[in-house]
Amino acid sequence: MMPPVVRFAPSPTGRIHIGNVRTALINFLFVTKDRGRFILRFDDTDVARSKQEYAEAIEEDLKWLGIAPDLIVHQSKRFPLYDAAAAKLRGVGRLYPCYETAEELERRRKRQQARGLPPIYDRAALTLTEADRAALEAAGRRPHWRFLLDHVVVHWDDLVRGASHIDCASLSDPVLVREDGTYLYTLPSVVDDLDLEISHIIRGEDHVTNTAVQIQLFEALGGANAAPVFGHHNLLTTASGEGLSKRSGALSIGTLREEGIEPLAVAACAVLTGTSDSVHPVQSLDELAADFDFSHVSRNQARFDPAELKTLSARTLHQMSFAAAAGRLALAGISGPNAEAFWFAVRGNLETFGDVAIWWAVVEGTIAPAIEDADFIAAARALLPAEPWNQTTWAEWTNLLKTQTNRKGRALYHPLRLALTGREQGPELAALLPLIGRAKAEARLSGRAA
Repeated sequence: MMPPVVRFAPSPTGRIHIGNVRTALINFLFVTKDRGRFILRFDDTDVARSKQEYAEAIEEDLKWLGIAPDLIVHQSKRFPLYDAAAAKLRGVGRLYPCYETAEELERRRKRQQARGLPPIYDRAALTLTEADRAALEAAGRRPHWRFLLDHVVVHWDDLVRGASHIDCASLSDPVLVREDGTYLYTLPSVVDDLDLEISHIIRGEDHVTNTAVQIQLFEALGGANAAPVFGHHNLLTTASGEGLSKRSGALSIGTLREEGIEPLAVAACAVLTGTSDSVHPVQSLDELAADFDFSHVSRNQARFDPAELKTLSARTLHQMSFAAAAGRLALAGISGPNAEAFWFAVRGNLETFGDVAIWWAVVEGTIAPAIEDADFIAAARALLPAEPWNQTTWAEWTNLLKTQTNRKGRALYHPLRLALTGREQGPELAALLPLIGRAKAEARLSGRAA
């Protein structure tokens, strides 16, 4: 079999959010596992609302998540393809002009509903003669163009939903071209999928109702069996069950990045929420790809809890290898022979990666100590072991202090933490103490900033 080719097709009309990247990630993980191609296609035919700045922001957000498209295309640069497809459909009688106004169509729908009939288009435009059409156009009417559906039951085997079908006799012939000649989503999407040889269309379940129409359009333009494989996953919602929106901005990828959320936590939460798998930390997208299975995706809503994302982000840091962190540590000015020991000492106490600066200042910078019990701290300073120090130094030192002062528990450890770090809580001092070093430790135990 040929490697799969998929596409993620956002409209650059705003920042993408975690619900959007659920689709992007599922597509990317699918082709990562099978060494396929991931195409980023900007659906930017709405010139008034589409903005280059949003397209650039989407590319930046995907890059942050670790998604590298194999190809980027813009629908706004592909109109000749859509024009040729529309001409082909007109030539075979599958695209026909209609002249009803929106108000006329609405009145017709209401009459059908009043009679207990389904409110679908009655194909009245097919009865118009050439003279009728000429008269309407002379009166100022401009046609919109509908795709003539075959009234058949369309079947497909959905990657998520299994055997699926829609009876096209229950659907209105869809409008593909507006009165002003601009295209609705359906035609450009199918034309691009054919041209780019998309093998699998993986998208949200809100597109299920479009599938039968698109399969017929694929076959009209590309021949029998031209349609790709379809998969419709459940959608992320808020914890209360409401849909996510670009307009709110609260869960945009840009906002999550600014809040210090780990990209791998966003990926794991976006993909694993709403599946039978637990939402758990991962160390790479390859690991997540190996975990993901379409058969595990639920048919129920995928309720997303931002609090869970923050917890998962911290857990991701707590398990992160030094190799994965080293480049980011270097950018934060943390390098040298102690960098790896420092990372393993502090990672379990990080809420966001930016917190490393706090603890690097404790071990390499100058801090003001907090002396809670001067006599006890003086005794502790007098018992400081000679260097070299290692992971056992803390236990040796505090055991001596315990014997001499009869202190234990918080009374023993808390004053030492305050003096050495200036903080109430933090990483294990057994790991921090060798990094702080004897000179700084002695100075801080003397009450001096060091």
